[in-house]
Amino acid sequence: MARETGILADRAIAALFEQGRLKSERALDQDQIQPASLDLRLGQKAFRVRASFMPGPMSLVSDKLERLSLHVIDLSESAVLETGCVYIVPLMESLDLPAEMSASANPKSSTGRLDIFTRVITDRAQEFDKIPSGYRGPLYLEISPRTFPIVVRQGSRLSQIRFRVGNALLQEPELLALHGAETLVAAAQPNISGGGIALSIDLAGDNDGLIGYRGKHHTAVVDVDKKAQHDLFDFWEPIHSRGRNELILDPDEFYILVSREAVHVPPLYAAEMTPFDPLVGEFRVHYAGFFDPGFGHEAAGGRGSRAVLEVRSHEVPFILEDGQIVGRLVYEHMLEEPQGLYGSGLGSNYQAQGLKLSKHFRS
Repeated sequence: MARETGILADRAIAALFEQGRLKSERALDQDQIQPASLDLRLGQKAFRVRASFMPGPMSLVSDKLERLSLHVIDLSESAVLETGCVYIVPLMESLDLPAEMSASANPKSSTGRLDIFTRVITDRAQEFDKIPSGYRGPLYLEISPRTFPIVVRQGSRLSQIRFRVGNALLQEPELLALHGAETLVAAAQPNISGGGIALSIDLAGDNDGLIGYRGKHHTAVVDVDKKAQHDLFDFWEPIHSRGRNELILDPDEFYILVSREAVHVPPLYAAEMTPFDPLVGEFRVHYAGFFDPGFGHEAAGGRGSRAVLEVRSHEVPFILEDGQIVGRLVYEHMLEEPQGLYGSGLGSNYQAQGLKLSKHFRS
C-alpha cells in the first residue's frame, strides 16, 4: 500500500517538471535530481547587499533588492564572492507547488564543508529554507562565504531542496523499532529522544591521531565547481589528538570533525541533522543537514559511513570532549523507494566516508 505522506523520491521530482510544478531556465543537469532532493542552480546575477533580510508576508524579494542592493555581479562567466559579504542570487528553478506539498532547503554537503552559509528565500517568506504548501514563485539563495572566498558561476549548485506531502517524521517508538531492525547508528545504546537519534563527536582520532581540520584565514579562492583543485595544506590546518581526547573550539574558527557513530539511512527513509540545542553547548554543528536514502547502506557501498560535522563555536571558547553529543538525526518516511540510492553510481562524493574534507581538496 502506497504511503500518503512522505518525502518525494527522484521519480516524483522528475514528474514535477513534467507537470509544470517545477520550472527551470534551462535543461536540467544530468545528475541534478538526487534520490530525495533536487540541486538548485545559481542564476545569471548576484546582488551584493549590506545585510541579510527577511522579506516578510507583504514583500517580494525583488522589491527588497531594489532598495537594498549595493552592487550587481555578472555570473555568466565566473565571479569571486568574498568572505564576510552577503549576496542574494535568483535561482534558475522556480515553483508552483500543489496545495498539499511543501518543501525545505539545505546547503549541499560540499557547501557546508567550505563554510559557505546559504539559505533559500521565497517571496513573502517569514522563515529561511522553508517553502510553504502551495507556494508559487521564484527562489533566491542568500550566500555568505565565512572562511574562504569562492568562485561561482551561473549553474553552480550550492543548495538543495526536498519536497514533502504531509508530516512524515518518525516518532520515537517508530525510530526505536527502525533502529532495532536496521541499525541507524552504530552505537551499543543509542540515545533516542526529542524525536531524533543522537550523534557524538570522535576526538580519539585515526591511527595517526588525526581528529579534524581547522580552516585557515587569508587563503586563495576555492572554485566550487572544480574537484581536487587545491592542496589541503594551503587551506586547512590538521588537528591531532594530544592524548586528552578533547578540543577547545575558538570563537570565529571553523572546524571539520567527524561523528563516532557510523550512520545508516535505509532506502525507504530520509534523514536530516537538526540544529543542536544551544542550551547544551555554545556551538553550531552541520550546516548541510540532508542525508539521502542509501547513505551508509551496505548494498549501496556505504557500510561504515560516518557523519562529517562542520563546527563553529559562538561567542566564547568551548571544550568538546570525545563522545559528547553534538547533534541529532531525525528520520522521515519516503513516499516510495528512489530509483537510485546515495552512492549507487550517482557521483556521490561522501559514501563510506570517515573524516573527509570537501571534494575540492587533494589529500
